[in-house]
Amino acid sequence: MNVDLAVLGAGPAGLAAAWRAASQGHSVAVLERADAVGGMAASFTVDGVRVDHGSHRLHPSIDRRILGDLHELLGDDLQRRQRNGRLRVAGRWVGFPLRPAELARSLPPGMIAKVARDAAGAPLRRDGNPSHYAAALRAGLGPTLYEALYGPYAVKLWGLPGEQIDPEQARRRVTADTPVKIAKRMLRVRRGTGQGRVFYYPRRGFGQIVEALADAAVAAGASLRCDTEVTGIDTGDDRVELTTAGGERVSAGQLFSTIPLPILGRITTPAPDEAALESTARLEFRSMVLVYLTHGGARPWTRFDAHYLPQPGTPITRISEPANYRDSSRDPHDRTVLCAEIPCDAGDSLWSSSDEELAELVSEAVTGCDLPPLRTAGVHVRRLRHVYPIYRTGYRDHLAGVDAWADTLPRVTTFGRLGLFAHDNTHHALAMAYDAVAALRGHAARGDSFDTESWHAARRRFANHVVED
Repeated sequence: MNVDLAVLGAGPAGLAAAWRAASQGHSVAVLERADAVGGMAASFTVDGVRVDHGSHRLHPSIDRRILGDLHELLGDDLQRRQRNGRLRVAGRWVGFPLRPAELARSLPPGMIAKVARDAAGAPLRRDGNPSHYAAALRAGLGPTLYEALYGPYAVKLWGLPGEQIDPEQARRRVTADTPVKIAKRMLRVRRGTGQGRVFYYPRRGFGQIVEALADAAVAAGASLRCDTEVTGIDTGDDRVELTTAGGERVSAGQLFSTIPLPILGRITTPAPDEAALESTARLEFRSMVLVYLTHGGARPWTRFDAHYLPQPGTPITRISEPANYRDSSRDPHDRTVLCAEIPCDAGDSLWSSSDEELAELVSEAVTGCDLPPLRTAGVHVRRLRHVYPIYRTGYRDHLAGVDAWADTLPRVTTFGRLGLFAHDNTHHALAMAYDAVAALRGHAARGDSFDTESWHAARRRFANHVVED
């Protein structure tokens, strides 16, 4: 197969790039190792209910042009929804996004007094160059909120205490990192506006977005190959040559890679030098076990879309009810499916637990958090290896080494969450795809296949992305 553009990975970034490029007349081949499109943004069916790989939302901060394209592809199925979650703090439930009046009613008076004291002392804690995640958030939010929420959540999400996590993690993952920012966000929530209060979500699950992108890419002429693992990439002088596990060869003028950087380093020629190879091995990803429990009672189980569990005592970080994210007549009324997210390391005891053990773990968490009893009628488990990049202290040096090597590869461009080792939302991944295709056509009149200057400018913009939760 000979194409203008080969795309590795059929997640949101890869599929959006394939669709955009094919629509502009480029011949495109998308190669995906899994048997279905979507990656972590995919949806599938459990006991008649469409579910996602964890809790996903399309945030309203998405670029208006991209949102308009998705509305064109999905029509009325792309719904604008009010957010309705809960957060477990100090043994009590509070609404999430946070609301001032509810916080005052729900939290223990002693804790509220400590938070107020921390807020008053914030100017004295200013740290212009924090050495780690814990220092950054203790300085901004104060020790009370850090110890109650962010410290234990860091251990659960990334497997490290905050003192071993790079401060970049705080910038990327905590948008409201000072008392003033928290107050402003809560005021927006109270007025029913702001990014934390609403979201977009398709009628048939979050994966309907990637399915629509895949259909549009194929309709525009792209070739989509699932169950196709690329085992070799040779970046010669004129073309990029790819070899699959089945022995097929694909020749491309340009390669877009959205696969994890460490995997790219293992299968590409020329390979990284010894220093870059060592850096590749030091880039770590947190894995996740997803436990889906069918509740054999009338839907909904609760009226909330997600329950956040930052506290120690259970490894579960969030329990969501996918049917509450949407309004769909196709969801059954006599049952619902819950999704419990359990971050872990691939191969550890949680990763290796049986379905029955994991279901019991979820049941214990439900009982211990004053949630309604479960009438478990079925269990389904999925395991994901590359979920959260781990920003261990010193990771930036390792990432710089791998990224510098990837940047030297002719006609190869990496982007997406895994391709850039970034904590990003789906709307960020889509923006990357749009910018990559814009660079692909940038200097066509001059005979160049890719506008590296515009792409490097886009990469600088990506560095300012902050995860919206």
